[in-house]
Parts: sequence; C-alpha cells; structure tokens
Amino acid sequence: MQRYFVPPEQFGPESVRITGDDAHHLLRVMRGQPGDKVICSNGSDRVVLAELQELGKTEAQALIVEELPFAGEPAIEVWVAQSLPKGDKLETVIQKGTEIGAAKFLPFLSERTVVQYDAKKEAKKLERWQKIAKEAAEQAHRSRVPVVDGTRTWKELLKAAAEADLALICYEKENGLQLKQALAGKLGQPAEGKKALRVLFAIGPEGGFAEQEVEQAEEAGFRSVGLGARILRTETAAMVALACLFYESGEMGE
Repeated sequence: MQRYFVPPEQFGPESVRITGDDAHHLLRVMRGQPGDKVICSNGSDRVVLAELQELGKTEAQALIVEELPFAGEPAIEVWVAQSLPKGDKLETVIQKGTEIGAAKFLPFLSERTVVQYDAKKEAKKLERWQKIAKEAAEQAHRSRVPVVDGTRTWKELLKAAAEADLALICYEKENGLQLKQALAGKLGQPAEGKKALRVLFAIGPEGGFAEQEVEQAEEAGFRSVGLGARILRTETAAMVALACLFYESGEMGE
C-alpha cells in the first residue's frame, strides 16, 4: 500500500489532502482511483489509513478511515555526520541510512574533503537530499522523515557533540576502543516519559580524518572508535555503524 508524508496543515479531523509531487505520483504514476486506500503520515505524531474520494488534476482528497500506530521509528535517535564525499555517495548514505533508521544527517567539511563545496548550490542540493530522505522513508514504512542539515564547517560539527548523549568519531587507525565496546551498557531503552537517547557519529571523507582532527574531536566530547579490522569506504562505514548501533540497542531483535 502506498505511503505518503503529508504536511500537518493538510490533515483535518476526518480527511487529508494530498498535493504536489505526492499527488502527481498517486494520480499519474499509481493511477489512483476513488475507493483506493493509502497511508498518510504528518511526520510528527499521526499516521492514518485514508480512502481516496475526490481526485483532481493536481490534488486528491481522502477520507480518514482509521488511525494507525506511529510505528517504524527506532527507540534511539541517531544522527549521521558525514564528511562530504565525491559524486553521489552522500545520496547513497542518505537513502540507505534512512532505510536503516537514521534520524538526521549532518554533512560537513573536513581537512581531507576533496569536494569543491559551492555555497550557492547548497539550497538546490538540500532540496534533493531531503527528497531522497522522504522517498526512502516512505519505502521503508517509517513514520518520520529524517532531517538533512545544511553543510557544516569542522568547527560547527565539533559543537554538535554537546547536543548528543553519546558522540562517536569513526577512525580507521583506532586500535583500542571498537564500536561495540563504546556502546556497551549505553543503549538501553529510555524510561517511560524520557526522550530517546541521541547518538551522533561522524564519518570521515575518502581519505579519512587527519590525526589532529581526531584529537580535536576528542577534546570536544567525541569518543574515537574503530569499525573492525577492515578499511571501509566512506559510504559503507556509515551503514555499518548504523547497523551496529541498532543491533546493539535491540532494534533488530534480541
């Protein structure tokens, strides 16, 4: 069954209005007809089963027939900080990271970032990245769309450690603490009424982090961790770290 994220203002007590690209997909691609059912989420606190009623050229009106559980979201909130990689690798990180369960993506610039960052193109790229996250969240049957932040400087990223309960920097030369050890005893289910545990992890660019960056990160509150004995591509490292985090937290079963 098709799922769509619809802005909260398009939800009513008994109906929901689908517009924009979602309406185009529903009406032109899926050939929706009156009586068809879709699932709609406001991305915050409401997921409904709705039946298509009135179909126009650019929007659709649907009757809410059932309130559904707000499901598909991990019990921990994971932020993926990814140094800008070459080509479309960041798109892969956002797409696959969303499917796995990331809550937020923080692109950033580091010493060995080889991409020529162009602030003038930032808005257009952000729009595309956010669209990729939305489509991946729909495909994965999530109830929220992860946020994709604007590109941060290295100093701005270091400040983000203070916003997390646990901040990790993945470093291929880390011969001591491995990710599993760093997570031991820290990822239990939050007590009732408490906010979700927030975990931030940083992944370096194709050339990895410089030693001085790791030192600066540790001074800012990050813990340096390894991801095993093999050297991973930057886009692979993000997915491995996410999968390990969710496995250790019990999201993938005991």
